[in-house]
Amino acid sequence: MGRDELQGALDLLVLKTLGRGPLHGYGIAQRIQELSAEALRVEEGSLYPALHRMENAGWIEAEWRWSEHGPRAKYYSLTPSGRRRLAEAEAQWSRVTKAVARVLRFA
Repeated sequence: MGRDELQGALDLLVLKTLGRGPLHGYGIAQRIQELSAEALRVEEGSLYPALHRMENAGWIEAEWRWSEHGPRAKYYSLTPSGRRRLAEAEAQWSRVTKAVARVLRFA
C-alpha cells in the first residue's frame, strides 16, 4: 500500500468516526483506538495535518467549544460534502479490501 492508500484509510477512519457526531482531535484518536480494540493508534503528527487537509477540502468544519474536561477545544463535524466523501471512501475501501482478500486467497 502506498502513501495515498494510507492517507485514504486515515481519512475514512476520521470521517466515519465524525459520522457519529462532533469530536475534538483527542476524542477522534481515542474513539478510533477504542473501536479498533487498541489495534490502531492515530498519532497527533498524522491526525492534525489530516484534519486540516479535510477542513480545507470542505469535508469537515470546526468550531471552538468548551470540552468536557474544562479547556476549550476545537470540535470537528462532517459537512454534507464530507458525508458524500465518506460514502465514496467506504465504497473504495470495500473494493480494495476485496481485492486484497482475493490475492491472499489465491496467491
